[in-house]
Amino acid sequence: MSKIDPENINVILATDCGSTTTKAILIQKVDGVYRQTHRGEAPTTVEAPFADVTMGVVNAVTEVGELSGRKLVDDDGRLIHPANGTDGADIYISTSSAGGGLQMMVAGVVAEMTAASAKRAALGAGAIVMDVIASNDRRRPHEQIQRIRELRPDMILVSGGVDGGTTTHVVQIAELIAPAKPQPRFGTEYTMPLIYAGNKEAAKLVADVFDESIDLTIVDNLRPVLERENLGPARDAIHDMFLEHVMAHAPGYDKLMGWTHAPIMPTPGAVGNILQTIARLQNINVVGVDIGGATTDVFSVFDEVFNRTVSANLGMSYSISNVCAEAGMENVLRWVHFDMDERELRNRVKNKMIRPTTIPQSQEALIFEQAVAREALRLAYIQHKEFATTLKGVQQQRTVGDTFSQQVGGQTIVNNMKLDLLVASGGVLSHAPRMHQTAIMLVDSFEPEGFTTLAKDSIFMMPHLGVLAEVHDKAALEVFERDCLVYLGTCVAAKGLGKVGKPCFSYTIKGETLNETGEIAFGDLKLFPLGPGETAMVTIEPKRGFDFGEGPGKRVQRQVKGGTVGLILDGRGRPLALPEDMVARQSTIEKWVEAMELYPEMQAAVTA
Repeated sequence: MSKIDPENINVILATDCGSTTTKAILIQKVDGVYRQTHRGEAPTTVEAPFADVTMGVVNAVTEVGELSGRKLVDDDGRLIHPANGTDGADIYISTSSAGGGLQMMVAGVVAEMTAASAKRAALGAGAIVMDVIASNDRRRPHEQIQRIRELRPDMILVSGGVDGGTTTHVVQIAELIAPAKPQPRFGTEYTMPLIYAGNKEAAKLVADVFDESIDLTIVDNLRPVLERENLGPARDAIHDMFLEHVMAHAPGYDKLMGWTHAPIMPTPGAVGNILQTIARLQNINVVGVDIGGATTDVFSVFDEVFNRTVSANLGMSYSISNVCAEAGMENVLRWVHFDMDERELRNRVKNKMIRPTTIPQSQEALIFEQAVAREALRLAYIQHKEFATTLKGVQQQRTVGDTFSQQVGGQTIVNNMKLDLLVASGGVLSHAPRMHQTAIMLVDSFEPEGFTTLAKDSIFMMPHLGVLAEVHDKAALEVFERDCLVYLGTCVAAKGLGKVGKPCFSYTIKGETLNETGEIAFGDLKLFPLGPGETAMVTIEPKRGFDFGEGPGKRVQRQVKGGTVGLILDGRGRPLALPEDMVARQSTIEKWVEAMELYPEMQAAVTA
């Protein structure tokens, strides 16, 4: 991995080696600005019969080379760098989730404190957390040992205790793991990596517990004092172990690591990295979501604090029945504005699980799938908010009487009123037939308050840009702004509840092409055309009890950004509530569908 001066980087090649597809993009400096110019993809070749990830990389990069007219692979099948005229790239970088990505087990003394911090560190590094072992997780020691034996993680992260505190409990955690003899996922060819990030006073005692079957790495405590998390050293160690152990033993990755100019990152870790970079450079709060077939990842950065959660049971194909079961079919169908046969829908859900790559073939099937997506996203966001909390166990202002409850507690740091940018990715959001549908799925699920910019990842480019941010954050930011994000527009939403039909707020919109004034009643949605690249000054005068960010009833004036959908004024209130009566509910949803121009073909058929 040779270092290169960012000033001399003009051509960047990046790949994301996914479980099934390897995606390659080319970024070039065009008129002094970095732009994503070409992309290609090929099947990932980490599995048999190929068992060499570089074959898929070379195939995807070759396609990019053919499209760009730039020779990127030499005759021996190696990537050409540095760039020379019309050949090669200055740097090559990659992310990977092939082979199931990074899978970890974490352990801590108290489930709500050090174990939760360990889970945050692992998720932030891009891992799937297979299980959390804690001394108070209600399992008996023999059950915990059996569970550790059953798991085949790539690595283990152990934490516990504050620096200088008692060592007994964290040593007991080590004494559970040692006799279980945990086996790594890729077999017995290498020893199980274990990262210890607990009380430094206990480090030597913990080391004495393990034999040569464990490759122990000791880093700084991730909870050195009760009031502070220090996740950086543990995350860095996870990345190092990911490269040294997991990647080094996955087919072909040793060769791939010799090609890259920056460490290979787990795909979710790279997505989190670009969102943190954007939040830092633009001084904004961001939420990103990636909804897949089996899982939904939610990322957030609020006041520079990053969190990621993986809802492993919420997805749109393999996990679609879990969504329907967890949300309840009545909650899914509340988003549909006409009658549907529940038995037929259950068959449709089963078909989707059997044939996960199928896409809706009718308007009705599309509307049902988007209703399921709203519930999957809503539930994933609830899980995220429950996880992204202030540190539990921290002493806040309190009386003696509520000491215990505050120790167990912890308030969510996710604040929808402070949310500046909401980014969507994943098939059901990115590939919706109309971007209006993507926008309303985001608004209905996440319920943003005040002024929130809505966007989607155009071609799931965030992983590439996340690893690029490690070596050239200027290039990553320019491509993110110009080519990665498709701006849908801005949602301006009232927080508070009122009576349907009564005034909610009045508005004035002043822009180059849009000048409007009016009033929104509670329960109404209104869409204004405000195109990509356009801005407008919006002034909101809320009625009593409604808040847009300055407090209930307080006037707010902000500049808003347009997009492919436009400007959404949302007077439906927060929390968003739907009528309980089915006829009234369907009538309400139909009104919103028309206001947002969601299914114009259906509307045209009705009026014809």
